[in-house]
Amino acid sequence: MLFPMKELLRTNDITAIAFAKAILQGEGIDCFEMDVNMSVLEGGIGIFPRRLMVRQKDLFLARAMMRDNNIAYEERD
Repeated sequence: MLFPMKELLRTNDITAIAFAKAILQGEGIDCFEMDVNMSVLEGGIGIFPRRLMVRQKDLFLARAMMRDNNIAYEERD
C-alpha cells in the first residue's frame, strides 16, 4: 500500500536534517530524505537543499516535533 508523502523540512543544513530524522525516528515516525544524490553532484558544497518527507498522516505530529525542538521549517501544502 502506498502512502502519500509530504515535505516536512527543506534545508541546506545537513545537521538539521540529521537531527530532525533522529527526533522523528525516536517517536516512531517514518521519514525519507530526498535529494541526497544532488549533494554528490554538486560536490558537497550545499547549494541544493535536501528535503525530509513524512507520511501525510504523520505530518501534524511531525510538525509539532519540529516546533518542540526548535527546528525551523516552512509549511508547504
